[in-house]
Amino acid sequence: MHSIGNLILNSVLLGFALAMDAFSVSIVNGLNEPHMPRKRICLIAGVFGGFQFLMPMIGWVCVTTIISAFRVVQPYIPWIAMILLIIIGGKMVYEGFRGKSSSEKKEEILVSKGALFVQGLATSIDALSVGFTMTDLNWPHALGESLLIGGVTFVICTAGLVLGKRIGARLADRSTVIGGLILVFIGVRMIL
Repeated sequence: MHSIGNLILNSVLLGFALAMDAFSVSIVNGLNEPHMPRKRICLIAGVFGGFQFLMPMIGWVCVTTIISAFRVVQPYIPWIAMILLIIIGGKMVYEGFRGKSSSEKKEEILVSKGALFVQGLATSIDALSVGFTMTDLNWPHALGESLLIGGVTFVICTAGLVLGKRIGARLADRSTVIGGLILVFIGVRMIL
């Protein structure tokens, strides 16, 4: 039982560590949608949690089946995440400045399904590396650890979305530019 308790504690702590980028992106999404309904908050947090669950499982499956092919990809994972976040962030900054020059009233910029998918992938790609390190776990333990990581991410991202909504309502016109710059910063930080 002691090893199960350690596994749970380690999984929850790992979930917190892995969820920080998703938390930051959730704040950005909340900034851009200050009137986001609860259902959408759960959907977005669920996407981030789902990716954080899925990626370690994919890594575990790869490592336990075709380990040599995926070790080659591992050094490039942070670069892929950085590129994805810089593209999304740069697009948001561009749209934020472009929106200011128009005479129309600025509307909330809803994150599209495609952008949400890319955000979920980019913020969870480091969790793939975690899956590569889970070689000593059997199937139920790997599944349990991944579920805990995904659950922690869901809770943290829900908090990030709510926080972003509150801040976004106060920042109004600048929220898209600020959110885009935050995503670019997260992407660059992944490499540094």
